[in-house]
Amino acid sequence: MSNPVAVVAFGGNALIRAHETGTLAEQIGNAERAVKTLMRVIERGFRLLIVHGNGPQAGIEMIRVEESVTKVPPVTLDMCVANTQGSMAFLLQSALYNECTRRGIAARVATVVTQVVVDSDDPGFENPTKPVGPFFTEYRARQLMKKQGWKMTEDSGRGWRKVVSSPHPKEIIEADAVRSLLGDDQIVIAGGGGGIPVVRLQDSSLKGVEAVIDKDYTASLLAREVKAHLFVILTAVDRISIDFGKPTERPLRKLTPAEARRFLDEGQFPPGSMGPKVNAAVEFLEGGGREVIVTDDATMEAALEGRGGTTILHEGVAEDWGGQQVLFW
Repeated sequence: MSNPVAVVAFGGNALIRAHETGTLAEQIGNAERAVKTLMRVIERGFRLLIVHGNGPQAGIEMIRVEESVTKVPPVTLDMCVANTQGSMAFLLQSALYNECTRRGIAARVATVVTQVVVDSDDPGFENPTKPVGPFFTEYRARQLMKKQGWKMTEDSGRGWRKVVSSPHPKEIIEADAVRSLLGDDQIVIAGGGGGIPVVRLQDSSLKGVEAVIDKDYTASLLAREVKAHLFVILTAVDRISIDFGKPTERPLRKLTPAEARRFLDEGQFPPGSMGPKVNAAVEFLEGGGREVIVTDDATMEAALEGRGGTTILHEGVAEDWGGQQVLFW
């Protein structure tokens, strides 16, 4: 029987940290550190599927587009996502290859440029709210709204930014390719930046659209498509808490999907931070997944051993994967 699949999702800020400028040297170093975290999953006998975000990187791409607009034709946001899928995957793929080689592991890593279908009738396309890219002066923003048809908004006194839809992913076009590569025991990088957003036209053809898909939702959908056992969401905190930031804050060690849904309904997990991660976790579990871990990279090893992070799984679930007893209620 093949080893179980683990899907690990992490943000683009794993490669460009908040205090950094985003130089290539910084990103290479961060990729090498991220890979050491990911190797902990491989060491436990899982086949690995990696989904990364691209927030800082997409912003940089959009700055490049704006700064070069008088020299070369501008590209659309879906093309910016495609560009970051390739560049970020190169950093991770190289780091994985090198780390596997150092450890004497057969280095077989593949990246899948991934298109993700969204609903063309998603209400977000009529009322986009997701700010992306650089800040502009009001004068330049009005030029872009007039000439490019962008929708823009003033952002907290810092300038004007483009706003786009953030629709829910419906279908992974390259899901079969991802399954095939995992079946061949390759480490796979897919769904980068949440995937390149596309819509289906009446003739069933695909067309790219300007949107940003939440990478945690795409990772959850991919995890269901490949029938993953484990879904790990790496974030900025070591575990999920209720009443976050309040005197009554309480970290949660274990949750069932029903409990997570209840806390979501109570507004404990805001849409702009923990909400999508918990939603994505519940969608995975309700779609047949076994276990979700939400934690940060520093706590991931302990979380995999049941000593840290937040675990979400159905009550009564116990699994024995690869000869190791894993988390159970």
